[in-house]
Amino acid sequence: MTNQQGYPAGIERADAASRIVLVCEHASNAFPAPWGPLGLDEGAQAAHIAWDPGALGLARGLAARLDAALVHAPVSRLIHDLNRAPDSPGAMPPRSETLDVPGNTAISAQDRAARVAAVYAPFHAALAGLVAQRIALGLRPVIVTVHSFTPVWHGRPRAVEFGVIHDDTRPGDARLAREVLAAAWAMTDLRAELNAPYSAADGVTHLLRLHAVPYGLPHAMLEIRNDLIASPTAEEAMAARLAPVLARALATMEGGA
Repeated sequence: MTNQQGYPAGIERADAASRIVLVCEHASNAFPAPWGPLGLDEGAQAAHIAWDPGALGLARGLAARLDAALVHAPVSRLIHDLNRAPDSPGAMPPRSETLDVPGNTAISAQDRAARVAAVYAPFHAALAGLVAQRIALGLRPVIVTVHSFTPVWHGRPRAVEFGVIHDDTRPGDARLAREVLAAAWAMTDLRAELNAPYSAADGVTHLLRLHAVPYGLPHAMLEIRNDLIASPTAEEAMAARLAPVLARALATMEGGA
């Protein structure tokens, strides 16, 4: 399968005025041909192992309120996790939390390369193109990825409601994340934490290392507990809560507040 026959990234509001570029790597639980459902039943296809429930609706709500561009995934993370390098075991995992993924248990090198060509390469090329274009236009991007996480992981409840994660490649990479956290503490009653429920040590900053770090761009990864965005109404409500948080964080970081 070639890039032309693949599944391109979803790009919305490409000409938005804000510097913010929102990215939703786990937006979709689509299982199209040639892979199909990878041996999973309908329940597993709808579960958090296949995507980040609520994340795309939240990202769209944020994009509208912040006048931001949005790039999102076209297929399930189980076909190729776009926040993992092609050689990472987590890119096409044979098991996710407690469930086996039969279609990923014996992938040949050729099969892996076909998924990379169809999904990973066009997604990252599209995002890289958008970032480069905005830099050229003087709209130096602020890259914010939007994710959701399950309230219970391997049987353990998670108290955190809103996590803000940054890459740890350089000392200055934490600045936007820290400002988002401070704004969340000041402006919401969410249980917000830095580098929770994951951190760069868990390998979750691959996209930021590809697209933000090389240019020295401000960045943050947002993780919202998915029971808080479990319906379109809840997604909109959370977007209304978090858009001012992001706006304040960016303004503070730039010395505007």
